[in-house]
Amino acid sequence: MKRLHTQIIWRIVIAVVILIGILSVAIPIDRTNPPVTGTIEAPGKVMAILHRSCYDCHSNETKWPWYSYVAPASWLVGKDVQDGRKHLNFSQWDTYSEKRRRHKIKEIGEEVAEGEMPLWFYVPLHAEAGLLPADIEILTAWSESQQ
Repeated sequence: MKRLHTQIIWRIVIAVVILIGILSVAIPIDRTNPPVTGTIEAPGKVMAILHRSCYDCHSNETKWPWYSYVAPASWLVGKDVQDGRKHLNFSQWDTYSEKRRRHKIKEIGEEVAEGEMPLWFYVPLHAEAGLLPADIEILTAWSESQQ
């Protein structure tokens, strides 16, 4: 009886792995990085923090990690990058009006001050993207200076 139970479990595991493999091929993820048409201009320290902590999701310069090629993680990563670019895309900064730019800069300051960005589930896999208190201070001071 125990042997039969073990065989059933293994068959289910194998079926799930095969299903995920099929779905990963059947549901492709767009991992392209469209051309950069213009970028934000900010002091060097601010740009360094933005590149390190924000650009993977909020620019057309995404560095696609290995797990972005493996379903179901690839679906989540693809959706997060798509949503991030939709909300704020540093690579299309030149397409934003001056009013929109100021609003986005204000949002950057608010989001990092409140601990909303970078996303909590992104940092464990990208430790370098985590913001130190000094980084938060630099970004919020810059954000406030632009208003």
